[in-house]
Amino acid sequence: MARAAGGSLANAVKFTLYLTDLSKFAKVNEIMTEMVARPYPARSTVGVASLPKGAQFEVEAILVL
Repeated sequence: MARAAGGSLANAVKFTLYLTDLSKFAKVNEIMTEMVARPYPARSTVGVASLPKGAQFEVEAILVL
């Protein structure tokens, strides 16, 4: 959807991360630094019991286009 509107992760100003296992936060952090350039957007992390389709990790992003 972001690309369709002319945007990318470079336009992200905030991420909300949903993890089913908070012990994997370091790995998620590593992946995020590979996907998003500095300066990093604001971010919050929420531990959840489950996610749709058995996912272990979900990201909600707010972009400014």
